Amino acid sequence: MRGLTLLLLFALAVAGGFAQEAQKVLRLQATAYTSSLRETDVTPFVTATGMRTQLGVLAVSRDLLKVLPYGTKVRLRDLGSVYGRGKGQFDYLFQGRLFVVADVMHPRMREKVDVWLPDRATAVRFGRRWVELVVVEYPRP
Repeated sequence: MRGLTLLLLFALAVAGGFAQEAQKVLRLQATAYTSSLRETDVTPFVTATGMRTQLGVLAVSRDLLKVLPYGTKVRLRDLGSVYGRGKGQFDYLFQGRLFVVADVMHPRMREKVDVWLPDRATAVRFGRRWVELVVVEYPRP
């Protein structure tokens, strides 16, 4: 009887593993932007999806919209600057926060994300960094 119970538990665990969608993890370059007129279009506090800008808004390059469509919820981890310094320096902004893909970058950008930040000084300090992006949830069709 005990063997049958263990076999049943094992079968349920395997079936549950197949039912869950594998998490997509991407390593991308990230920059930061604010709602200043020089960094956006004529509607600086409104994203491409009509959402108001706030901490947790993520813009992606147009080529990534196929992989990360509008409404995708992700988590970010700071891997440091593109020059290999400051790993984890901006994790205080990322930890415990879900980001949502709600905006799009300029067409010339490829394979990049842009994190909305409330002030220009922090955005400038952010610079160009590597981030690990983990997809938590895709939007429902």
